[in-house]
Amino acid sequence: MPKPFQPISDILNTTSPTKPQSFNEIYGEPENFLEIEVRSAQTHNTGREVFTDYEVVCRTNIPAFKKRHSKVRRRYSDFVRLKQILETETSRVVIPSLPGKILLNSNKFNDLNIEKRRQGLEKFLSIVSGHPLLQTGSKTLIDFIQDDKWDPKPLNYY
Repeated sequence: MPKPFQPISDILNTTSPTKPQSFNEIYGEPENFLEIEVRSAQTHNTGREVFTDYEVVCRTNIPAFKKRHSKVRRRYSDFVRLKQILETETSRVVIPSLPGKILLNSNKFNDLNIEKRRQGLEKFLSIVSGHPLLQTGSKTLIDFIQDDKWDPKPLNYY
């Protein structure tokens, strides 16, 4: 037999005994979280080549990720390669653009340009890694974020 109609005021005024939340329930780790940070730009001069790489830091408890905490270093060209691979892996997700190339070599390695690029790379990676289909369906993305020895598979153009 269905419950008889009760006015909402009666329902709201009923006080049910509630247990106070514990410290861990209030301040504990959320059920699923993913924090991505791109930081610590370093410019390297190998004699023949000058390049900048960035530290990618990940903190998560999402089961698809192998590690709860990781730090890897990636170059801009690695981000370009990741974007290309993600675009070929899925047509269901729009992959955002990367920050643009710096065309003038004289300005390429100044602190302002490096910081702008770092911010753009962090935004790109946060958007991509935050997408539920890519989080759970792209081994490439997870390897890029967490694997020290990430080696992108070559694209075959026919």
